[in-house]
This record gives sequence, structure tokens and C-alpha cells, in this order.
Amino acid sequence: MARKKTSSKKKKKKKIKFKYKNIIICLLVFIIIGVFVYKVLNNHIESIVIRGNTYLSDQTIIDLAGIRYYPKSLSHSSYKIKEKLEKNDYIKKASVKKHDFYRQVVITIDENTPLFYYQYRNSTILKDGTEIKEILDIPVLLNQVPDSVYKKFLEKMNKVDSDIVKQISEIKYNPNDVDEELFLLTMTDGNYVYITLNSFNQINQYLDIVKNFSNKKGILHLDSGNYFETMEDT
Repeated sequence: MARKKTSSKKKKKKKIKFKYKNIIICLLVFIIIGVFVYKVLNNHIESIVIRGNTYLSDQTIIDLAGIRYYPKSLSHSSYKIKEKLEKNDYIKKASVKKHDFYRQVVITIDENTPLFYYQYRNSTILKDGTEIKEILDIPVLLNQVPDSVYKKFLEKMNKVDSDIVKQISEIKYNPNDVDEELFLLTMTDGNYVYITLNSFNQINQYLDIVKNFSNKKGILHLDSGNYFETMEDT
């Protein structure tokens, strides 16, 4: 009988030791979780990546987002940054994601790029058709375009590469008896381009086309025939 009592006491001691061990493990887990949560809550933004922008500079986007001085990450949620950015006329849509325990912010921009200044309306026209009063260094549409033609013209301008838009100085709506959708483009290099809305996509090859004319100045006809008429020929 005495032996049985001794063995039961030993079992109780083992159970008590086992319980203490579990408590210590739990405390350590809670401490680790607490330290991790504290660090995440107090993490500052350390890296900012901007994607998709061509018109707005990285610094402009960072300033619009309100994160220029690398604040605490959780004090500027992804939703709030997105909301701030999309208030700007030049930003159509913004995507904001955080990585590396919220220390890196990745901002992807879909720009509402300025396309041309419409002199008839005294307005700058953006990619989505929005009109603003700011005057920028962009092509100038000199005269009024009928609404039915203007809508199609805006769609075509949306598809012109940004580096080609920079090559266009002025745009004149220049209909004739053959085509009521004819335009005359004045280029920054001194050339002129006749083009219709049906052939408007060809303007994206402008730089490659004019390479073939040995720096001569003249009129490029993309409306019909696709030929170059030098100034000496006019």
C-alpha cells in the first residue's frame, strides 16, 4: 500500500511541472505576437514604388498621396491614399498595395492624360473627355469640330502614342468635299500631315516615316495615297 501512495505523488508532480511548461510556452507565444503586432503598428513607410505614370512625376504622385515624409504606414491606409489620388483630375484610377509588413507602398496609376487644348472651348481636354481650364504644353485644336466628328476624334487621339502627341503642335479640322473627317496636323519639326479619322492610327508611325525623307520639310499625306510632298514641290 505504501508503494502505491509514493507513485501517485510522483504522477502529481509531473502533472504540475507539465502545466507550468504549457503556461510558459503560451506566455512566450503571446510575447512574440505582441512584439510582432507592435512592430507592424509602428512600421514607417520605407519604400515607395510608382508605376504607370508618364505625365505626372513620381514626386507629384507621392505628394498627392501625402506620404512624402515616410509616415507610419497604418496612419495612411491604402484606401485613403487611393481616395486622395483619385481626386486629382489627371488620375483616372489608382491602385495602392502594401508589402514587406506595410513598409513598402506600391502605387499603380491609370493617368487621365491631357490630350490637346481645344481653343474653341478655351479648355484642356483630358483622356476621358474632361475639360479643365489649365493651359499646358500640348497640341492645340484650333477650330470648332462638329459634335459627331469630335467624339470620334477624341477616341482616335486616345490611341496616339504619348511620344507622338509631343510631336504635334497644332491640329486643324479641315474638311473637304471628299472627306468631312479630314484634319491637318502641324508638327513641331516643321512638317504638315493631312490625315483622316479612318487613317489616324498611322500617325503613330510618323517618326519612322519621316526618316525616309532625309530631313526634308514638306507635307505628309496620310489621307490618301500615303505620299510625302516636299516644300520644293508645293
